[in-house]
Amino acid sequence: MTAPGLKVTRALRTFASDVASGFFEISHSGLALVGVAVVVALSMLAARPDLRQAGEAQLMTWLQARQVAALGLVPELDAVDRATAANPKDLPKQQAALAYWISRKYRVAPEPVSALVAEAFEVGQRTKLDPTLILAVMAVESGFNPFAQSPVGAQGLMQVMTGVHRDKYEVFGGNLAAFDPVTNLRVGVKVLQECIQRAGSLQGGLKFYVGPPSCRTMVGTPTRCWRSIPACRQWPAATCFRRACSASTFSA
Repeated sequence: MTAPGLKVTRALRTFASDVASGFFEISHSGLALVGVAVVVALSMLAARPDLRQAGEAQLMTWLQARQVAALGLVPELDAVDRATAANPKDLPKQQAALAYWISRKYRVAPEPVSALVAEAFEVGQRTKLDPTLILAVMAVESGFNPFAQSPVGAQGLMQVMTGVHRDKYEVFGGNLAAFDPVTNLRVGVKVLQECIQRAGSLQGGLKFYVGPPSCRTMVGTPTRCWRSIPACRQWPAATCFRRACSASTFSA
């Protein structure tokens, strides 16, 4: 290679080396500046929780907007809290067996039935009423349909006369709570309690709960309440439900 060629080659190498060194210096300084900026930002967020919360809210809004665009659905993570449902496997063995039996018998999903069974046992213990009786009344009243309504205005699982017992629904937010399964169950049990106290007996209380023939709040008659299922032909009303409670008889 001639002398001029060597000079050009050396010049190019020197230029490339200078460019690389400059780029490294700039990158190093830039990363240092980014690190400093991050430290400052974190310090400000630690000192100003309101800024951190605002940033988190904006980030969440952006993520939700991206999710809506991708799925076509508005996210609502707390929607599950509104559902009246429970995992049957989380119930005691007897209650789970009963929930599965009701699910098969009345062709309803076991998860919402499990929540009702658990609530019936809890309310029954508190009110000294047989939980299987509560469930039997529910079965006859509505067939476990929480949106059922009779021609005379009885509503919900326990077919409570909402207009008559509106005072009981006030503590649950108003009459529309009649269509919340758990609330309807609790109000229905309270009404049944009052009927039993008034009549002085369970059978008499069921008659009061049903009402006169011209204004029934219950499907059928008191007799049908404990004979609603072919296997149940005699008092107590919830014999079939008690049988369902036997895990050895009704496997989950």
